[in-house]
Amino acid sequence: MSTHSLNLGGVISEAKRIISAHSRHFLALSVLFLLPLSFSIIVYPFLSQPTSILSSYNKITLPDRPRVAIPVLHAVFVLLFTLFASASITYSTFHGFYGRPVKFVSSMKSILFSFFPLLATVSIAAIFLGLVCFVVGFIAWLAVNGLLLFGFEIDYEGVFFMVIAISIAVLLVCSVICLFVDWYLTIVIVVVESKWGFEPLKRSSYLMKGMKNVGFFMILLFGLGLGLMSFSCSMLVPTVFRRFRWAPDGAGWAGRFFLVVVCIVQAVVMTLWMLYAVASNVVLFMYCKALHGELALDIAHEFSCEYVSLPFDDGKVPHVVYIA
Repeated sequence: MSTHSLNLGGVISEAKRIISAHSRHFLALSVLFLLPLSFSIIVYPFLSQPTSILSSYNKITLPDRPRVAIPVLHAVFVLLFTLFASASITYSTFHGFYGRPVKFVSSMKSILFSFFPLLATVSIAAIFLGLVCFVVGFIAWLAVNGLLLFGFEIDYEGVFFMVIAISIAVLLVCSVICLFVDWYLTIVIVVVESKWGFEPLKRSSYLMKGMKNVGFFMILLFGLGLGLMSFSCSMLVPTVFRRFRWAPDGAGWAGRFFLVVVCIVQAVVMTLWMLYAVASNVVLFMYCKALHGELALDIAHEFSCEYVSLPFDDGKVPHVVYIA
């Protein structure tokens, strides 16, 4: 009998088991949604450069592209494919956790049912985060202008002002991180429990009680990992291209080949990283339900009409979630 404790290692291990048990299914979803998303993140810094591919290769000047169109189109593309991937992979992982059959068509249908609730919930969360940032910034602005009104002189390059500014920035970052941790299960709740708006945010905050440390480390692992990979791409792709675009034929083609290989490897790594991030999010949701005594009720309801052992592993070994 396999056991998993409620920690980061247990979450990732369970996510890996589910993905491995349905490898072809998750591969199809990853190629369909996550791989284009990864390539868009890698290629975007190159496309946002003022010089296009054609003008760089042929040494001709092309009209400037709209500076706003590409960022807007890229943002819309990233949002859509992120929601598509989150809905389909979350649905599949949830059913894989229970040992149910995982079907590609059902995963696609889940996008239709979950897209608009996800979009509405994400929009509400983004507006709330924006309001938090605005309130903190407005309070800081009032404090500075209040001091000036009472005749205090502020040295904007002095140590005191820098300490205050850094303290406010740290407070803002900590507040945003706390909200991210509380809302970490929001997408899963929208897809699995068919809720939207403020209700998934409140539900996520409730379920995360007792598991916030795991959620925080998952944000560090997957969030910072994707952030570092995206940053490295934004620095590497334009730099390598500028370095080799006017090089002699041999060196130029070698540099471009190296750039293509790096982009492909980076895209594959980012795709796997995002796949495990979404799957681990679902597993954390199930573990949080187990911690609050809800998972046992769900399993009892799921198999209330028949006595079976849950086929979680390839060897049909019963599965137990262990609460330390």
